[in-house]
Amino acid sequence: MLEGFNALLVNGTWSFVPQQPQFNIIGNKWVFRLKRDPDGSIARYKVCLVSKGFDQHPGINYTKTYSPIIKPQTIKLVLCIANGLCQMDVNNAFLHGSILEDIYMYQPPGFFNSDFPYYVCKLRKVL
Repeated sequence: MLEGFNALLVNGTWSFVPQQPQFNIIGNKWVFRLKRDPDGSIARYKVCLVSKGFDQHPGINYTKTYSPIIKPQTIKLVLCIANGLCQMDVNNAFLHGSILEDIYMYQPPGFFNSDFPYYVCKLRKVL
């Protein structure tokens, strides 16, 4: 979980801003998954921070409801075909562009910034 959080920070997914009354702040949560080997044994644990977009309202919080997403397996396949690679390991893939609208999110559960305890995250990239 720490590895995923650090990847979000390194890639500049958000910046901390003081909370204002006019902000509509959306929540977030951690989603956990198990990656299994073909024999059914656990290969690794995966974690992803997702925003609770269902808290938004059309015309108020966002203007577009479509976000293009590509699976890491597709990238692996395309790169293997293009470069003739046989195997590749991608830990963190950030495929989303920058956000043009102002979207604010609460700090992730379990990772509150002690320097800015009452600040919220202004998203710069889609989660």
